[in-house]
Amino acid sequence: MEGQLLSWIISLITGGIGGNFAGALFKNISLGPIGNTIAGVIGGGVGGQILGSLLGAGAGSPGILGSIVGSGIGGAILMAIIGFIRKSMASSS
Repeated sequence: MEGQLLSWIISLITGGIGGNFAGALFKNISLGPIGNTIAGVIGGGVGGQILGSLLGAGAGSPGILGSIVGSGIGGAILMAIIGFIRKSMASSS
């Protein structure tokens, strides 16, 4: 139980970092610090769960490193998707 809670906390924090990293890397689709963090946290939670379910079936728990990587990438991807959609909607208006 404690391991699961720690994994969730790591996923959410790493997702927020990934979202902010992507926002700094792609300034044209950045959502701002708060938006990047929120999108990253959501993406990190989802990315960590997807990685855990993909790796958890056959290889056991993905571990801390797998959680960090999956959540960071998930946070960055979701932030980029939301930023791209927001930019597309703003330019079409």
